[in-house]
Amino acid sequence: YQRRVHGGFIHDQENAAVVEKLKAKKSTVFALDRLPRTISKAQAFDALSSALGLMGYKAVIEAASQFPRPFAGKMTMAGKIPPAKVLVVGAAVAGLEAISCAKNNGAQVFATDTRPEAEEQIVGAGGKMLKPEGVKSEAGAGGYAKEQGADYLKAAVEMYKKNVPDMDIVITTALIPGRPAPKIITDEMVYGMKPGSVIVDLAAERGGNCTLTKPGEVVTTKNGVKIVGYTDLISRMALQASKLYSNNVVKFLLALGEEKDALTLNWDDEITRCTGLLDKGEFLEYKMATPPTPSAAAVVEEVAPEPVDPMTQEISRILKTSVALGLLLGAGVGTPASFVGCMSTFALSVTVGYYVVWGVTHALHTPLMSVTNAISGLVAVGGMMVAGGGFLPSTASQTLAAAAVTMSFINIVGGFRITQRMLNMFRRPTDPLEYQQLWLVPAATMPGALWYLWLTGYSNIYEIGYLAASMFCIASLAGLSSQSTSRLGNTIGMMGVGWGVASAFLALATRGVSLEVFSQITACAAIGGSAGLLIANKISPMDLPQLVAAFHSLVGLAAVLTCVASHMDGYTHFASDPMGTIHMTAIFLGTIIGGVTFTGSLVAFLKLDGRLRSAGLAYYGRDYTNYLTLATTIALGYQYFTTNTLSPLLGATALSFFAGYHLVDAVGGADMPVCITVLNSYSGWALVCEGFMLNNSLLTVVGSLIGSSGAILTYIMCVAMNRSIWNVLFGSYADLSAGEEEVTGTHQEISVPDTVNLLTSAKEVIIVPGFGLCQGQAQYAVAGISQIMNEKGIRLRFGIHPVAGRMPGQLNVLLAEAGVPYDVVFEMDELNDDFPNTDVSLVIGANDVVNPDALENPKSALAGMPVLHVWKAKTSIVMKRSMATGYAGVQNPLFFKENNYMLFGNAKGQCEALLEGVKAALK
Repeated sequence: YQRRVHGGFIHDQENAAVVEKLKAKKSTVFALDRLPRTISKAQAFDALSSALGLMGYKAVIEAASQFPRPFAGKMTMAGKIPPAKVLVVGAAVAGLEAISCAKNNGAQVFATDTRPEAEEQIVGAGGKMLKPEGVKSEAGAGGYAKEQGADYLKAAVEMYKKNVPDMDIVITTALIPGRPAPKIITDEMVYGMKPGSVIVDLAAERGGNCTLTKPGEVVTTKNGVKIVGYTDLISRMALQASKLYSNNVVKFLLALGEEKDALTLNWDDEITRCTGLLDKGEFLEYKMATPPTPSAAAVVEEVAPEPVDPMTQEISRILKTSVALGLLLGAGVGTPASFVGCMSTFALSVTVGYYVVWGVTHALHTPLMSVTNAISGLVAVGGMMVAGGGFLPSTASQTLAAAAVTMSFINIVGGFRITQRMLNMFRRPTDPLEYQQLWLVPAATMPGALWYLWLTGYSNIYEIGYLAASMFCIASLAGLSSQSTSRLGNTIGMMGVGWGVASAFLALATRGVSLEVFSQITACAAIGGSAGLLIANKISPMDLPQLVAAFHSLVGLAAVLTCVASHMDGYTHFASDPMGTIHMTAIFLGTIIGGVTFTGSLVAFLKLDGRLRSAGLAYYGRDYTNYLTLATTIALGYQYFTTNTLSPLLGATALSFFAGYHLVDAVGGADMPVCITVLNSYSGWALVCEGFMLNNSLLTVVGSLIGSSGAILTYIMCVAMNRSIWNVLFGSYADLSAGEEEVTGTHQEISVPDTVNLLTSAKEVIIVPGFGLCQGQAQYAVAGISQIMNEKGIRLRFGIHPVAGRMPGQLNVLLAEAGVPYDVVFEMDELNDDFPNTDVSLVIGANDVVNPDALENPKSALAGMPVLHVWKAKTSIVMKRSMATGYAGVQNPLFFKENNYMLFGNAKGQCEALLEGVKAALK
């Protein structure tokens, strides 16, 4: 036939006569054997790799049938059977399949390859690479081996002489395109092997890698070594081979044409250009795209740090320490002993909090914020100390105190309940039973013992209660160091806060507070606690960030009300009290910090809940407004300290409300997670101010603990984004990305069925979820995919970036809620080294946290930001709605990489489709 299109394995150098006939008929010919393995998108129609994969598997099966003992080692009463030692020569497609199959059958596997990049693949498949000593190999083109120099060949021969006699099975796969098979296993090596050993020569069709191979036959040598030289291993698996080949050819034909109903060839396409041999009888030049060379701007030089003089370094440390000691001495001059005691408590609490919070595992950062939110509800103690009147408050200050108690108990009960719900999600069916209810005994016994001792004359016993409550609040955070102790930590936190409130009641009883006031406080606590319980039971895990922000606002407002009430209640004594100035300072700072926390948290809540625009407030003079607000606040503070009147305090309170709104509204939605942690820290420092104001050790300790927690979480998130806290609060990614170069390229799309094929044929899969998964509520479908694939022997894990989601650890909670065991969920640093050995990395709704420019482009706004190295997997798939940029507003070159595919669509819909496909494929 004239002018027909032909395709298949042509091998034009060996079949020149056939090619000439096709040329004479003006045929267009595509040679699948010319397809380079380095083009990732060509893997779906790489028929040669499909065939070689089957050959590698079959080689191990043939070797096992010829070998006289099992692959796996065994220990029996009759003696020990050692595992078989297998050497695979050549770690391309067939070799890697052979390594994996032999390893799965219990053998001890070794492998060799001339390509330097093969070592990672060998280790990933379960083998150990053997290398010639003292020489380096050179990589070939198209993913194939390259003929090496004389020095390398000489060293390789010595390596094989040393290792082959020790092997039980040798599988050879070494081929160089267009050349006879290289002779690697010599007669001498074969005769040095043990009787019963087996050699399977997959290169037999081209002469064999073993000098004693006879193509098409099984040869047994004089020393009892069997050499399998079958040239029809593919035919021995005809059904499966035919299915794979037909799929490869169909996908190849679909890739050639741009139209569905006709074969319209695009000679600018890389696949068409590489495989095209003849175009209407005219020979085509073999053209393979070369990877772009990195630009000079992309090369980051490592500058060695200048050596530091040890003496200079030591002097610097001594000077810093001396300054700190000087400040301590200055603080002790002219201050009452009670202030020094508060400072001691504060300093020690910050130190303890620092070390305890660093021990909390990343997966539990969301429960950490929730439990600190609950503990911060101890701001109620400040309100209780100012409360008064009768069954109802009788003055303005007492009314403010009652409101503070009510709001605080919303936090206490709601915070612990939502923490309990979250931590229960992390329970696995295999976890041992827990008996948290037994802690009710000491929880009830301690308050009873305190009341008994108080009744017997120990009037200051409530201070011991404060101490016990403080210790248990610290232990509560320590319990979050692992999932196994986290629920106990929450229980201990409840006990600590309960004892703190009970001790506050004792302190009030010591002051002679009436039964009517006790009833008023109890009623306020009951109303607030009931509201908190109702909210916590109704909230969904998706709305946790909003809930945390809303609870922060209540703490901030409660702190403001308590501080203002404290001034109204005690301002007449400030002039004569030695601690008066300190109390005034605590009142003023507590009001300012609480006010910023209140309105700032409300703005964060509205942004996270979608009720306020996500973009940051921007206008000319925004920073000058902040400076003016700060200057005015300082002026009001001066007036407050000199006049001891309420007006400047109320003015500063109003300004703090404005400052909280203005500062947080200027922050974009992407940075709200950092804002939440900052506001969490603020609520703690407001509590510290109340501790100094009331000379209360409990408030000082727990406030320091919460302030440290929020500060550390803020630091962790800023490091994870490679940004300073100043840039987060007063700048934006847009400031960093100005003038960034545009990323160009052509992306590749993939369908759900093709994604299912890649997932179900893989051995190692890593899923990287982002906010898109949260927004689409796709966690349940993803959990189903994880369960099915892990049950079928496909190792699937999750990689979580520290800033993924809307608050630290949110994705861990969502996955736990959907039933994903926490032992398959890993932090970024735990997984990054595993991506080169991963078959498929699936990114769901994440963008900036998988952007290669963070590592490869020093001019990028993300430069230096730690990211998940998903592009290092054999194939990466990004599931998104579109090609839009992430929160940072910078383009992602991952989308245009050769081994990456884009799966467009809604996360929930696409993940549910993937789940159904995986179920059908693996049933």
